[in-house]
Amino acid sequence: MYCPKCGAKNSDQSDFCVQCSEQIRQNVQVAGAPSPQISSHLVPAILCTLFCCLPLGIVAIIYAAQVNGKAAAGDHAGAQDSAHKAAVWCWVSFGLGLAGTLIYLFVVIIGAAASSSSGY
Repeated sequence: MYCPKCGAKNSDQSDFCVQCSEQIRQNVQVAGAPSPQISSHLVPAILCTLFCCLPLGIVAIIYAAQVNGKAAAGDHAGAQDSAHKAAVWCWVSFGLGLAGTLIYLFVVIIGAAASSSSGY
């Protein structure tokens, strides 16, 4: 195993670099210790898909679906990354859905005002 900071070669069992003392092994689990719970954001992803922006909501669902599999495989960093990406895509989907709704309401109001002022 090589140190990400200085590049020195270390044994595979080392937790710290022999050259610069940088921590090289992270997420070391104690045997029998429970793994941290990671929220997958699946429910918000489904709701954003149904009510906000379908294409971006699907991207959020895909990332949310990866969280539990990665956590079960012991890839907690990957599970955290997928959960973060799912949350980001949920917010982007929500924002675009909200912006689209506001633009639609603005156009309807302008159209109603224009038709009532023309006398027809």
